[in-house]
Amino acid sequence: MFTGIIQDVGAIAGIRREPEQTHMVFKTVLEMANWQLGDSVACNGCCLTITEFPQDHAFAATLSQESLNLTIFSDAAEGDAINLEPALRMGDALGGHMVTGHVDGVGVVKSVKAVGEHRELTFRLPKSLARYVVKKGSVAINGVSLTVNLVDGCDFTVNLIPHTLSHTNLGGLKAGAEVNIETDMYGRYVERLMQFQTENS
Repeated sequence: MFTGIIQDVGAIAGIRREPEQTHMVFKTVLEMANWQLGDSVACNGCCLTITEFPQDHAFAATLSQESLNLTIFSDAAEGDAINLEPALRMGDALGGHMVTGHVDGVGVVKSVKAVGEHRELTFRLPKSLARYVVKKGSVAINGVSLTVNLVDGCDFTVNLIPHTLSHTNLGGLKAGAEVNIETDMYGRYVERLMQFQTENS
């Protein structure tokens, strides 16, 4: 479980693709002394399991075909900036919202607008995901916990404050860029419950 509060913008240091999976190495400046094999790290919002520590300040993870199909990692390249957040530990502050690290799909930046020191970004979602995004609800974009300001069909808009722009990879987004999207999980539970209520009635 994660909070959507990014702790470091690392980078992809290595990629090895195989027919059914891809191995990646991520560089980070985070203190890794207490990290262990099997620990979870959200990489651009995608929960990955540490499989190896190939060098100092680096960890490796394997992405299944399912993860590749649902995320922007299918087109990743060495050197790409990656938002990193280790999994929550008991006693950690919950500063964002509850993020599972299970990316739902890929969204596209529709527009970027400067609003003073802030930046307003509008994203286009696949229709299958748009119903889970609501005004003033939560959404994770590349692992960053954000509040939805406006919703219009399959589009939604968020506001990025200067801290978010400078401490995540969202500051470099331009129109046409793709991002990992995780919608608020509570919407899925409500939908599932409503399905059973409809069937029983």
